Order: sequence, then C-alpha cells, then structure tokens
Amino acid sequence: MIELLTADTPNGKKISIMLEEIQFKYKITKINILKEEQFKPEFKKLSPFSKIPVIIDHDSKISLFESGAILIYLGEKSGKFYDKDQRTAINQWLMGQMAYVGPMLGQHHQFHHYNPGKSEFGETRYFKISKRIYSELDQRLSQSRFLAGDDYTIADIATFPWIARHEWHDIGLKKFNSLTRWYKEISKRDAVKKGYDLLNIGDQIPKV
Repeated sequence: MIELLTADTPNGKKISIMLEEIQFKYKITKINILKEEQFKPEFKKLSPFSKIPVIIDHDSKISLFESGAILIYLGEKSGKFYDKDQRTAINQWLMGQMAYVGPMLGQHHQFHHYNPGKSEFGETRYFKISKRIYSELDQRLSQSRFLAGDDYTIADIATFPWIARHEWHDIGLKKFNSLTRWYKEISKRDAVKKGYDLLNIGDQIPKV
C-alpha cells in the first residue's frame, strides 16, 4: 500500500492522479503547509527540502520525495505510462515540467494570484514567462498528441495539474488550440477526475 503525504497542490495532484491511473491502493496523509507542517522534523526526515509530496511504499518499505522521482518510481513499479522504449522523450518532458513549467507557473501564482500589486516587476516577468510556456506547450502539442509522443505518459500527468490552474493565470487557455485539445482530452479520463479531487471534497477540473 502506498501512503501519499501531501497538500492539495498541483504537485500533490500529480501523484494522486498517477495512483488512480495505475489503480494502486493508497491512502492520503494530509500535510497542512499553511501551518508549516512540512517543516516538522518527522516530515523533514522523509523530505530533506521540506517539500510535498512524499510517498511511503509500505510494501517495499521505502520512501521517496520529489514528485518527478515519485512518478518515475510508480511508472517503473506499475509498468504503466513510462514505456522503456519512450523514456528518453518522456524524461525530457518530465524534467521540463519539473525544472521550468512548474516553478515558473508557481512564481506567477505568487505574484499574480496571491500577491497582486506588490511587485510590478515580478508580476510582469512571470506573466510573460507563463504566457511563453503556454505557447511552447501549444507548439509541441500541435505536432504531437501528447507531450512525449503518441502515448499518454507521466510527462502529461506531471504537467496537467499546473495547466488546470489556468483560471489563476489569466492567459486564456482557449487561445491555444492544441494545448486546449490536450487539456480537454486528459480532463475526460476517469482517473484524472478522481485523482484531481485529491482530498475527496468534490474538487472538479476547471473547464476551458
């Protein structure tokens, strides 16, 4: 059984979506990041950077931090969404999400959504970068059904929850036809719908 220690964030939703997709038995242990529970010594032992999510695989008795590493682990363990013959492409798009898409959209959230009016430079900078990310993803998806190729993979699972916050971004997802097509297709998956509602509170995927 997999224990998922997380908060209800895009990085947390990546893992709950993956667990639903591969149909592994799991339970959620909520980490209240607003109360800084991620900095408690017992959590820091599992996650040295005090970041969610973390999983504990109680069957193999190991724990993992960093959402990209967790997705790779679950892909290897389940044999799903991380095909051996596609891993070079999958890894590129997964690392792109981890190093670029998530961090930059996360900064856009901080300046544009949570703290508007506090830094004109920050708002302008990260809005511009986020708009470029939309355009770059759209360009890729105009040439490929999914990010790594014809198949839905952990690269898509990693990226989707960040684009699902498109209402926060104020960029206009519907302006990007191929990204919208990809987003709508993934939104229809039953496992994605269930995993997106990480805390089982009726959270629904935002429509375009």
